[in-house]
Amino acid sequence: MVSYKLQFLVWATAFAGALAEDFEPGEDGKFTISSDGLVAKFIPYGATLTNLFVKDKNDEDVDVVLGYDDLSRYPDDPGHPVYNAIPGRYANRIGHGEFTLDDETYETEQNDGNNTLHSGTNNWSFRDWNVTAVSDDSITFSIYDAEGESKGFPGDVYANVTYSVAGSTWKISIEATAPTKRTPLLLTQHTYFNLDAYKNPETDLIWDHVLYLPYSARYLEADQGALPTGKILTAEPGSINDFASAASLPFGHHKDDPAFKGNCGADGACEGYNGYWLIEDAPEDAVVATLASAFSGIKAELKTDQPGVVIYSCSWMGGDQELKNSTQGIEGRTKVEKSSCVAIEAQDYPDGINHPEWDRLDAQITGPDELYTWESSWTFGLLGDDSAGEGEGEGEKDACEEEEEEEEEEEEPVKEEPPAEEEEAPEEEAPEEEAPEEEAPEEEAREEEAPEEEAPEEEAPEEEEEP
Repeated sequence: MVSYKLQFLVWATAFAGALAEDFEPGEDGKFTISSDGLVAKFIPYGATLTNLFVKDKNDEDVDVVLGYDDLSRYPDDPGHPVYNAIPGRYANRIGHGEFTLDDETYETEQNDGNNTLHSGTNNWSFRDWNVTAVSDDSITFSIYDAEGESKGFPGDVYANVTYSVAGSTWKISIEATAPTKRTPLLLTQHTYFNLDAYKNPETDLIWDHVLYLPYSARYLEADQGALPTGKILTAEPGSINDFASAASLPFGHHKDDPAFKGNCGADGACEGYNGYWLIEDAPEDAVVATLASAFSGIKAELKTDQPGVVIYSCSWMGGDQELKNSTQGIEGRTKVEKSSCVAIEAQDYPDGINHPEWDRLDAQITGPDELYTWESSWTFGLLGDDSAGEGEGEGEKDACEEEEEEEEEEEEPVKEEPPAEEEEAPEEEAPEEEAPEEEAPEEEAREEEAPEEEAPEEEAPEEEEEP
């Protein structure tokens, strides 16, 4: 069965150019799929999600992901924040731009300071994918990554991603194979959210959202450049990096802590979060992350087969990117500002190919006769409505629900769960996944990079880039 799927994947990708001629986007230049509860729009560049409309508490359609109204900005924006695209063939960072595989050392492009971010400046989020299948509720994109196109990586890779919608759930399924040589493969969907669509008149910042990661008490320590050090730390309940102890903690629960300004590294310049949280001991098909907003009433629940998530709070956004003013923002608010969004990326351990002690090599190296797979889904609902998903935790209320009750009924604050056992309680020392660097023109330039000098990619004015 696996052999058949591999042969089909290679064949379908190889002939994708011819097949793509049968599929044309709509008048807006986008491919649209829809269900009873969602409308999603895509473009081939980066296999990118451009819009995702869900219903808010007033039954209004809200575009909850970032992007551009002008589609030419996706390839032209020098910051390249990797808006809702598929970076590859190895997402996030590779330490010092090198790895060793089968006794041979490979050097990759250092586009994030001394590190490689998302496989360099010709990664999959910079390329046009082929459209190989389209229906009313699904679309499939494919890419052929020949040896040498992803700078420094061995072998050819064939990959496809299928996006589908059903009810209020958006599902992402990725398959890839490397038929010629063993090569690193670590993929993700790099989705940026603001569940208020920048329409909250009180604030455009993300800190009033609630983020709950019930199975993620531990996270990877990172250096000032957002590169994992190898250490795995445990967040104490209520500490700066804790999202596991209570479902009602605001995302910015430590925003007034002096350590918050440099919590994700860059020698104090990266505010908030840019790191990797492990998902551990989660039941099968459990909701492993919930993002919610009391203003819109929307909650988004993540299920994934990946062992962790990258959380990046948009510290490297600096007001250079325009909002999608056709669907987002209010009068006088037209730009994407620092700390106004969050990227949540389900993936394997960043730089795991250089950390054998984590035992992730089998998952991160794919070779001939092997099929790489990745699956995640986001289900959208309303606070107080349990129909969006199940298994968020131990009987705790929906994220933000307590906050709404307090505002309406002036209830006492929700108690946090008693402190669980922890290894280390680094509150400010986990620089998280990405510190701004200047050479990353890619998407994460604003996200995950510590300010560096050459960041053509995704770094905000010297610092744009993400995980």
